[in-house]
Amino acid sequence: MYIQYYKERSEFLKREMEFKTYGHGGPVCLAFSCEGGRFFDWEDRGLVNALGFLIDAGRLRLACADSIDGESWLAEGEGRARAEMQERWFCWLTRELAPHVREACGLSKGEKLLTAGVSLGAGHAANLYLRRPDLFCGAVCLSGSYTTRGWFGGYADDLTLRNSPADYLRLVSAARLKEFTGPFLLCCGQGPYEGRFLAETRAFEAALAAKPLPASADLWGTDVSHDWPWWQKELAVLFPRMLDALAALNTE
Repeated sequence: MYIQYYKERSEFLKREMEFKTYGHGGPVCLAFSCEGGRFFDWEDRGLVNALGFLIDAGRLRLACADSIDGESWLAEGEGRARAEMQERWFCWLTRELAPHVREACGLSKGEKLLTAGVSLGAGHAANLYLRRPDLFCGAVCLSGSYTTRGWFGGYADDLTLRNSPADYLRLVSAARLKEFTGPFLLCCGQGPYEGRFLAETRAFEAALAAKPLPASADLWGTDVSHDWPWWQKELAVLFPRMLDALAALNTE
């Protein structure tokens, strides 16, 4: 498997940020770990290997991003500062990291990225696609949290709303809806530690359907827990489905 490591300074975050890419061909997916996770988690926790049959075949590439959740979603202290940090990270993703990934992977001007994530990372993926459909063409979201409520305590402002897809989705205009070219594929278990994430997955699926936006939610069994071994299995099922959906769109 072709793997590349990158470390670059972000002007938005005023620090060096890291990411890794995996694969040599196919669509590129910007991937996120769970809350507080790092860019190497998908590799260390077996998610890259779970998708190895697609990556090695040149059907998929991954770009695994670093997070600053510890300074925003998971931090303590004044809510505005935490919300501003999250927004700066979003700007790094869309205005610095995404262009670098596109260049590193040799994408043509019209090619968009996929995005995917687990747990809070699923919310990051959904937020990216909903806010920037000009850059992204589909999202795979596992065991996701799709609202800032509960993460920022009782604090709310324009920036927390901007990063809370389950809450701002109702504000998306009909004209904006035409920009979404690919589906949302949601998945969540119904077993240990999935309670909150299962409820948010169901609510987010209903909100997407009400717009309407192309979305489907797989709810796995009561033995399926909020953990990496299950996310490995879920990704191996959902990603072929996403790639088939993109291929069908490209032939229309």
